[in-house]
Amino acid sequence: MTDIVTETEKKASFFSKLYTGTGAFDIVGHRRKYYLATGLIIVVAILGILFPGFTFSIDFEGGTQVSFPVGSAHVDTAKVRETVRSATGVEPSAVQTAGTGAAATYQVSLSELDNDQITKAREALFQTFHPPGRDGSPSPNSISFSGVSSTWGQQITQRGLLALVVFLVIVTIYIAVRFREWDMALAALASLFFDVIVTAGFYAWSGFEVSPATVIGLLTILGFSLYDTVVVFDKVDENVRGVLHTNRRTYGEQANLAVNQTLMRSINTTVISALPIISLMVVAAWLLGVGTLMDLGLIQLVGVVVGAYSSVFFASPLLVSLKERRPEYKAHTARVLARRAKIAAGEDPSPEGEATVHLDKAPARPQTKRARRRD
Repeated sequence: MTDIVTETEKKASFFSKLYTGTGAFDIVGHRRKYYLATGLIIVVAILGILFPGFTFSIDFEGGTQVSFPVGSAHVDTAKVRETVRSATGVEPSAVQTAGTGAAATYQVSLSELDNDQITKAREALFQTFHPPGRDGSPSPNSISFSGVSSTWGQQITQRGLLALVVFLVIVTIYIAVRFREWDMALAALASLFFDVIVTAGFYAWSGFEVSPATVIGLLTILGFSLYDTVVVFDKVDENVRGVLHTNRRTYGEQANLAVNQTLMRSINTTVISALPIISLMVVAAWLLGVGTLMDLGLIQLVGVVVGAYSSVFFASPLLVSLKERRPEYKAHTARVLARRAKIAAGEDPSPEGEATVHLDKAPARPQTKRARRRD
């Protein structure tokens, strides 16, 4: 194994470097740049969470959902919002369409309404849009109202948060036991928190409703991110075994080689995972309208991309930074650099204690019995 990347590897094409995994991409060596990029991404995500904030579905906040068929007269959702607001005095939290063709419906989510508000909303919507009934003729009975109590919504929220906390605890214990090192567990956990914050921030900026499907999608992509991180860490663990007993490469260089060797696999896994999700979103948007499938597809797509980024450009560099804080790894890095300085100066780079064979003073071979008799 060479001490540095060869000139041939440096001059190789981008795709050749990806395919060979020679370590030509110095990801760990430039980790401060990736820390800066990661920090900026987190800031943008947190701003999205704080200022636009989340739009929770009635499953979490409780409230009333109004549904009625679109019919032949397609109108802008802004008109639906204004009609409901004028009739009830309540601003809808979301207005969207679901389905296509004859099955298309308008869905309006707003806070819990009383019976008088429901009656006024039904009358206003019927007078404005004349939604068709089952027989095709306009009917007020085609406008349906479904309510979710705020108590039930709070229970759903608590269970979702509990599921997320339990998942993170199990992940921490698993990685610590799997690799027998808490450094890897901390780096993987930090990567998962990054995935949660960035995915949540993107979702807040997008304005989509947070529904139970969103929570399910979030837990799913955390599993994907964990898988990708474990694959990279497994290769790191393989490459750094016995690294303290040799003075050829530092821990960071061995970890960087592992990242390069798994980089193509991470890209392939991300692409293969993203393609069916994109297909799901296309089906949801063009055939079924914006609804649960779109919510699920969006958070999974964002999570897959963010998870791939964090595994390569955040978790692995952070692991190296944590390791290099230990005295034994600091001393090892110093020995490696000192050895390279000797090589550059033309001195003997052999580390102390390494056996050296001197060919000009080879030991004499023992005489055979025949040679002794001849003497």
